[in-house]
Amino acid sequence: MDLQRLLSYTRKAVDEYGMIQEGDHIAVGISGGKDSLTLLYALHGLKRFYPEKFELSAITVDLGFENFDLTPIEKLCRELEIPYRIVDSDIYEILFHVRKESNPCSLCAKMRKGALNQAVKEMGCNKVAYAHHKDDIIETMLLSLIFEGRFHSFSPRTYLDRMDLTVIRPLMFVDEMDVIGFKNKYDLPVVKSKCPVDGYTKREYAKELLKKLNIEHPGVRERMFHAIVTGNISGWPERIPRSR
Repeated sequence: MDLQRLLSYTRKAVDEYGMIQEGDHIAVGISGGKDSLTLLYALHGLKRFYPEKFELSAITVDLGFENFDLTPIEKLCRELEIPYRIVDSDIYEILFHVRKESNPCSLCAKMRKGALNQAVKEMGCNKVAYAHHKDDIIETMLLSLIFEGRFHSFSPRTYLDRMDLTVIRPLMFVDEMDVIGFKNKYDLPVVKSKCPVDGYTKREYAKELLKKLNIEHPGVRERMFHAIVTGNISGWPERIPRSR
């Protein structure tokens, strides 16, 4: 996938779900992985021509893993002229050494988002962009059905009233395979996760299940996504017809 196609998908999401307004200051949550770096490129490119002018910053919550070198991300942000902040934390120490969690993912996500959102507010941002793509949205729906017994997934735009902060997901129409293609084409400086449970989570199970279902029933992935965006899920904003 080239940058032009990425920008087309990104603008489609931003327009149809009213993700960006004039004067917004958006923080991009950077994990170091392919998804968040692709999102950074997408919003940096969109900023050049989008009619509603907005500011862009980047932020990483460092969980405290040893040898987690963010130097390549710092260099990229300097090249793109995007302010970048690293938030130090002891989340790894708490989860794996103090609490010795056997299933740390849920608590880790909660602590990481709490630290991220607090720092985003301190930076003067009113919105934070997460890099969830189409596959993430479908996999979350599968996890919700299997383990919670409800039809639910990430919302494209969510207002956190306690934080006075809006979460947006501009990559929602982008396939994971396209993200991989973009990463390879533009040689993104991915910083590999040091998490010891990476690749052994329920989300990984949902990812493999979705692949299997789509092989056995070609097109099921797209049909699932269609069901999500047209399913009137509680908390989802109305879709705005594109007029420009």
